[in-house]
Amino acid sequence: MNKMVSMSRPTNLIASAFLLALLSLSSCAPSLKVREATISGPTTYAGSTDSTDAAAVNWQQFFTDPSLRTLIDTALANNQELNITLQEIAIARNEVRARKGEYLPFLDLVAGAGVDKVGEYTRNGAVERNLEIDHDTEFPEPLPDLMVTARASWELDVWSKLRNAKKAAAMRYLATVEGRNFMVTNLVAEIANSYYELMALDNQLEILRSNIAIQQDALEIVKLEKQAAKVTELAVRRFEAEVLKNRSLQFNIEQRIVETENRINFLVGRYPQPVSRSSQAFSALVPDTLYAGLPAQLLIYRPDIRQAELELAAAKLDVRSARANFYPSVRLTAGVGLNAFDATHLIQTPQSLLYSVAGDLLAPLINRNAIKAAYANANARQLQAVYDYERTVLNAYVEVVNQLSNISNLSRSYDLRQQQVDALSSSITISTNLFRSARADYMEVLLTQRDALESRFELVETRKQQMNAMVNVYQALGGGWR
Repeated sequence: MNKMVSMSRPTNLIASAFLLALLSLSSCAPSLKVREATISGPTTYAGSTDSTDAAAVNWQQFFTDPSLRTLIDTALANNQELNITLQEIAIARNEVRARKGEYLPFLDLVAGAGVDKVGEYTRNGAVERNLEIDHDTEFPEPLPDLMVTARASWELDVWSKLRNAKKAAAMRYLATVEGRNFMVTNLVAEIANSYYELMALDNQLEILRSNIAIQQDALEIVKLEKQAAKVTELAVRRFEAEVLKNRSLQFNIEQRIVETENRINFLVGRYPQPVSRSSQAFSALVPDTLYAGLPAQLLIYRPDIRQAELELAAAKLDVRSARANFYPSVRLTAGVGLNAFDATHLIQTPQSLLYSVAGDLLAPLINRNAIKAAYANANARQLQAVYDYERTVLNAYVEVVNQLSNISNLSRSYDLRQQQVDALSSSITISTNLFRSARADYMEVLLTQRDALESRFELVETRKQQMNAMVNVYQALGGGWR
């Protein structure tokens, strides 16, 4: 007895030493490059310390035009791309459920039936042939096998590998929600910009039609002047060519109106139809004063920054989960059920009762290339997420600064263009009167009318750019998704 005890001690020591070696070898994870995101930048926009941020205003209050608000409402319900994104959110939510289930115990119910015929000159065959079950009763041939059992398995999440994977999936789910919000800001801005473009085209078309009428009157005057031998046929042809050119331009604008309407219809998720709008009020539109707040507020309101931040957090958790693959994993398995060769014996317990309990300790020792590669890839993706986050923050700040500058410059430009339009509009009457009194050449009348038309077109275009800049600042600040 003492000899047996003394022999068991070296065996235990060897087993313990092997287990320690297993743990030490498996825990040697390679060290990789770690980098945290740095977003130190300007604390204000052009020195302003006002924290009032237009992004805090929801889009229903920001846009006051009822027709535009109706279009945005319809788009948020029917836009196909937005609905595709909603399904991506559902997929991400289901991924969280799947990850959560991985670190909980699994329980399966198994029922099976079969028959088995073994050779007589085998170990099992000899046992079945010579062993009696119950007073001269031999094993049936072939031997049935009936079983009903419940099996459970559970991987102990000692190193939080599965929990980190679940948390990473949850972060990515939240990132898809922010991605949806970012798409909403883009959708709202695109519909608003297209709406203002449509109103601008309507106004340009109206300007062109009134200009054609003026030029048509000028053409009739030139024809009368030719009959009076005051001008030549050349003057008549030049005025006629100008009228034809503008009439041709009219169809070009009408085509652009159709395409802009259908762009809006596509964003709204409906087939081509007229878009309701109040274009007469376009010239009276005045861009609202927008408050940009502080650059730090971009981290709160910009959905793409919040999405990049969540993706970065998920990537960091992926690194931890991948590192845990170097450590031993512990799995417990157990089963209990009934097993017999005859259905009448299946419910007889404890004779037909079977059960098992086992525990496995699995650790990688040799050829861990796949684990190392997965760990290196997780770290590389984490670095990518860091750079993407920094790039997103930088891009957001640049967009805001550009659009704020754009609003300021467009305001000055509009004032000057308005003065230009006023000057050229009065010069049309002056040049026409001078032409009738033979004190001005017909080319002066023609060029004045052409310049006046272009200046009025440019004035409308500048107003449209002002409204677009207002929308773009609102979008750049992170407004539109609330």
